[in-house]
Amino acid sequence: MNRFRLTPSVIPNLFTAMNMFSGFFSIITASQGNYTYSAWLIVVAAVFDALDGFMARLTKSSSELGVELDSLSDVISFGAAPSFLLYKTYFYQFETLGIILSSLIMIAGGFRLARFNVQLVGFDKAYFTGLPIPSSALTIVSFILGFYDNGFNGVEKHFIIPLVLGLSLLMVSNVKYDTLSKYAFKNFKKNPYLILVYLLVFVLLVFYTVKGLFFIFVFMIVFGIFRQIFNYFSNKKSE
Repeated sequence: MNRFRLTPSVIPNLFTAMNMFSGFFSIITASQGNYTYSAWLIVVAAVFDALDGFMARLTKSSSELGVELDSLSDVISFGAAPSFLLYKTYFYQFETLGIILSSLIMIAGGFRLARFNVQLVGFDKAYFTGLPIPSSALTIVSFILGFYDNGFNGVEKHFIIPLVLGLSLLMVSNVKYDTLSKYAFKNFKKNPYLILVYLLVFVLLVFYTVKGLFFIFVFMIVFGIFRQIFNYFSNKKSE
C-alpha cells in the first residue's frame, strides 16, 4: 500500500494555494459591493505570492510545477481580480467598452506570465522583462484604496483609462524591472541609491499612507521606463 508522502514542495505550494484563494475571495467580495475588502484581499494575495517564492528557496524545493502553479494563481489574483474590481468601481458605466477595457489587465497579465514561463531559465532572475503582474495589480489596488470613495469623484477619474492602458502595455513590453532581491539590505554597498529608495518609501507612507503606496509604485514604474531609455541611448553611443 502506497503511503501519502509529504515533500518540501508542499510548503510553498500551500502558500500559492492561499494566493489563489485570496484572489478568488477578492472577486466574490467585489461582486457583493465590498470594494475596499476586495482590494485588501489582493494585497493579501501579494503577500502569499512573495512568501511562496521565499519558502521555495528556503526549502530548496523550486520546481517547474511550482512555477506553473504560481503563474496560474497570479492570473486569478493579479489579473482577473483587479480587472473585475476595476469594472465594478468604474468601467461598469461604459457597458461593453467597459468590459473590454477592464479586461486588458487580465489579458496582458496572462501574456506576461506565459512569456515569463517560456523564457525562464532556472528559478532566479536578476530582472523581469515587462512589468510584473503583481506590481500592476498593486498599483491599481493602491489607486482604488487611496482615491475611491463611493465612486471616483475628482480629477483622478480622468487617469483611470490611461493607467489601465499604460500598465497593460508595460506588462507585455521589453522594459526591464528589478527583482525584489535587488532591494535587499545586503545590496546597500553595491547600490547606495537604495538608501534614497527606502527613504522615499518611508516619507510617502508616513505622509500619504495608502496614496503614498500608489505614488511609490508609479515612481518605480517610471524609473524603469527612464532607465530603459537611458540604457538604449548609452548602448547606441558605444556602438
